Amino acid sequence: MTVAPGWHNQSAVSRLAAVTDHVTPYDRFCHDDAEVERLLLAGEQRAALEAYFGAREYRELTQLAAVAARCPVDESLPHVLIVPGILGSQLGMRRRAPLPDDVLWLDPLDIQGGRLALLDPQAGAPIVPLGVVLYSHLKLKLRLRAAGFPATLHDYDWRLDIASLGEALAARLRAHAARPAAIVAHSMGGLVSRVALGLEGTAHVRRAVLLGTPNLGAFAPLQALRGTYSVVRNIARLDLGRSALELAEQVFGGFPSLYQMLPRATSEGLDLADPLHWPAQGPAPRKPLLVRARHFHAALPAPDGRFTAIAGVGRNTVTAAARREDGFHYMVTRGGDGTVPTSSAAPHGMHAYYTRAAHSELTRDAQVAAAIIDVLKLGATERLPARWVSRAHARATISDRQLLRLPAGKLDWARLTPLQRQAFLDNLNEPPPLQLRLAARAGGLK
Repeated sequence: MTVAPGWHNQSAVSRLAAVTDHVTPYDRFCHDDAEVERLLLAGEQRAALEAYFGAREYRELTQLAAVAARCPVDESLPHVLIVPGILGSQLGMRRRAPLPDDVLWLDPLDIQGGRLALLDPQAGAPIVPLGVVLYSHLKLKLRLRAAGFPATLHDYDWRLDIASLGEALAARLRAHAARPAAIVAHSMGGLVSRVALGLEGTAHVRRAVLLGTPNLGAFAPLQALRGTYSVVRNIARLDLGRSALELAEQVFGGFPSLYQMLPRATSEGLDLADPLHWPAQGPAPRKPLLVRARHFHAALPAPDGRFTAIAGVGRNTVTAAARREDGFHYMVTRGGDGTVPTSSAAPHGMHAYYTRAAHSELTRDAQVAAAIIDVLKLGATERLPARWVSRAHARATISDRQLLRLPAGKLDWARLTPLQRQAFLDNLNEPPPLQLRLAARAGGLK
């Protein structure tokens, strides 16, 4: 089941949304974190959990769940709300019992069938968040619980305007204002949290720890809108009816949040909020969303003294971009976590610590979790360095055209073994391998 090209094809979108009895294993396994914790402790559905998390991950989660269950909640500690980043919440549609809810993100079988088109907000499908992606966030929750913190996962529709998402988070925080609170936010979740904590009624939030947040923007959203980001290219391998360029135009190009995470300014003088600064070739931005992004940046509250950043370093990361005749060209250096430049995750003036954990591992890394616990309890940590000076000057350049030429054949999900499926999902955000070299001379992006 595929959709004809064109996000405006409303009849095709309506047919996809009307499929109410299309139940996949990913729909049936759409459990919340409390239920999965119960299953881990009881040893129930082991085969399904191992297939979902992987055998090693299942063992680690089982051990963490047991430790967390034995540790009482320390009532003197703030309640921690864990706010995921973009792609970090499951999205889909509600269905009446006894059918499970219809998960679209991330359900490889639905993606293969062309149903990702329903995620374009202009498609009009009744999309709602269906829980946080547990593979990325359950470890952190259990580690916080084992340290005595009451902890809750906050799911939300990451496609939408960050300002409205921040208002919704603030409303949730106000509803529990009787108890001190804290926030641990990953990636875009940090921007949502900055909006929330700039609103009235959130003074009871004592601390906010931001993990790899693109405070000054990042180039991964730009690549997603161009169809050259690794996630988009890998998802296109599953979608039998669309290329990465078509997914960018018909699906990802409709997400206001992506535009709001574009860099505010670049070393090459690009104003990415101006459509005239985009190449004529390839997917074009939606102009109303660029206008909204400019307003968002102007109104985004500055982080106050409650905020601490944990930024990744030493990973190949796009840290600059330039417009050329054939599209954007990207400079890759080791100045980031693989997704967000270090200078954006730890902007000047924000208290920060540094780690070599990759962007997608910031919520899963044990040392980072221990540092988070220190910061929430003590306001500081010695587990991670508080200074980082880059001595690596190696770089590489890659273009939109080169990224689109990388091998990316279609995959038949049904033919993959469980190990192959797990490897694909684990590497969904894996950047292309590049050999960085010392620049011949200092200067801009060539």
